[in-house]
Amino acid sequence: MKARLVRFGAVEIDGHTYEHDVVINRGLVRKRDKSASKAFRGRLGHTPLTVAEDLPWGGDRLIIGTGADGALPILPEVEREATRRGVRLVAVVTDEACRLIAATKRHRVHAVLHVTC
Repeated sequence: MKARLVRFGAVEIDGHTYEHDVVINRGLVRKRDKSASKAFRGRLGHTPLTVAEDLPWGGDRLIIGTGADGALPILPEVEREATRRGVRLVAVVTDEACRLIAATKRHRVHAVLHVTC
């Protein structure tokens, strides 16, 4: 699976450019639905990643691209849920997350990519 941060606010996955956060579940890409996490936005300055979202927990590793500058807040409940499920969280800036995705077989990719901040 080819993935790269094109510029601040845009990521390219297998030739398609996305200008919004995305979730990848076993190689299938969809827009990240942040509505369940928006209640925390005012307190944190960004809409954080929370367990209230439909996260792709299906594998043994969840790659989280934390934005161009790494500013995506990840609430501790996400880490606790990952531990409970036996999933290793890999939270890195989105550019690095794209490199990890590119080095992973498509059906094993479970990721959330934040494309700004």
